[in-house]
Amino acid sequence: MGAVTPLGNDLATTWQALVAGKSGVGPITRFDASDLPTRIAAEVRGFDPALYIDAKEIKKMGLFIHYAMGAADMAVADSGLAITEANRDRVGVYIGSGIGGLPSIEETAYKMAEQGPRRVSPFFIPMTIVNLASGQVAIRTGARGPNQAAATACAAGSHAIGDSFKIIQRGDADAMISGGAEAVICKLGVAGFCASRALSSRNDEPQRASRPFDRDRDGFVMGEGSGVMVLEELQFARARGARIYAEVIGYGSTGDAYHITAPPDDANGAVRCVRMALNDAGINPEEVGYVNAHATSTMADALETRAIKTAFGTHAKKLVVGATKSMTGHLLGAAGGIEAIFSAKTLETGVIPPTINVDNADPECDLDCAPGAAREMAVNVAISNSFGFGGTNACLVFRKFTG
Repeated sequence: MGAVTPLGNDLATTWQALVAGKSGVGPITRFDASDLPTRIAAEVRGFDPALYIDAKEIKKMGLFIHYAMGAADMAVADSGLAITEANRDRVGVYIGSGIGGLPSIEETAYKMAEQGPRRVSPFFIPMTIVNLASGQVAIRTGARGPNQAAATACAAGSHAIGDSFKIIQRGDADAMISGGAEAVICKLGVAGFCASRALSSRNDEPQRASRPFDRDRDGFVMGEGSGVMVLEELQFARARGARIYAEVIGYGSTGDAYHITAPPDDANGAVRCVRMALNDAGINPEEVGYVNAHATSTMADALETRAIKTAFGTHAKKLVVGATKSMTGHLLGAAGGIEAIFSAKTLETGVIPPTINVDNADPECDLDCAPGAAREMAVNVAISNSFGFGGTNACLVFRKFTG
């Protein structure tokens, strides 16, 4: 697994900060945000793309691709998988992104308006389109198996991992480099989400702004980064003595067919998605111990709580339903990738990350979210929820690997 997040530029640093309950949110430094209602974000800090990309290639890629390249490089190194002439046709890449290269689009539009079309880079299109994260990772690693990208908004990372699971399950690949990447903290991106009234404006308390399940939440905090994992067919992994963090056992994917941004009041799409994932995994709801909730710090948190109660029945009160976005902010299309990693780490370590900033719990969000501090707890099965604009839903089921 590999991670580039607002909490750190590798998985070890990110996980340590997450378990400690640290926030990655702060004032925006990328541009002058003084005329915007929201002037805070969860930025990646100090990331050096030259560690993962040849210097002459860096300017040919958008920032979201930089993050994907870094996370994928770390994931492949962590896996110990050597991609060779013998196996490269059976190793694929599937990395999702909600928006792709928006900062490059913004910058190029200004440049063309000021200096004319001759100033548009010949690399502008491959810098910005979503599938070039997967494409560039495949070029770097030599992976020649299935090469795809999900662009399903905030569910993109989870859909990429779930679809990769199915690609391996049906026999089309032995391994998939899979996850999500996003980098849209630019003036156009922030202004767009401000216009839709989606972002928190708690500018004076940035580290307290992302507050899922809290009664006083006022919107999500935009984040960025990438989370990538290497998925392998079990016998393929065992044959090479791979270190196994967890097992992917189920995947659900549904649509609301309701509204461009809001889920229905009965959260039917989310309920069906969770039930589909559990059915695909062949397990009972009572076997699940931890839910990494989508929980963005918007009013939809109450609907996700309702969905979990409906899907799990009385067992919902025995679950820990955590919201790691309280620390990372919302990584949009990368959220599913990094939260899948957090779910796997919870199974591996027996530590559930906290949900911070729950000062006054919303009565409609009355499930146990491990408020304030991490919790040591053996968990055998965890699920990760991701829901996106357009009514797209994804749920992944992970099980502790015991051999």
